[in-house]
Amino acid sequence: MPAENSPVVDSLDDDDYPAYTMGRAAAILGTTPAFLRALGDARLITPLRSEGGHRRYSRYQLRIAARARELVDQGTPVEAACRIIILEDQLEDALRLNEEMRRSSDKPTASESS
Repeated sequence: MPAENSPVVDSLDDDDYPAYTMGRAAAILGTTPAFLRALGDARLITPLRSEGGHRRYSRYQLRIAARARELVDQGTPVEAACRIIILEDQLEDALRLNEEMRRSSDKPTASESS
């Protein structure tokens, strides 16, 4: 049995670990491998490649692909869905950065607290 801090256990907890084959990822999402390839072509997700050259997807990439599928199922073209997701991600990052900057500006500096 592997030690608790072994690379295998660490990989199971890693959202970015490419654990899923294309077929398994498509089955999980209820879509086709062609849909996953289209997301790759649109540069929304870039799967890693196994030593044999097969695409491998992480849990994080599957969440992004699931969001794309939701938009496509609502009638949004794949390319537009990918752009929407990219913009949503950029907005989330900007809001997080804004909140961090707001918090740091609310803290008194060393000269103000003396």
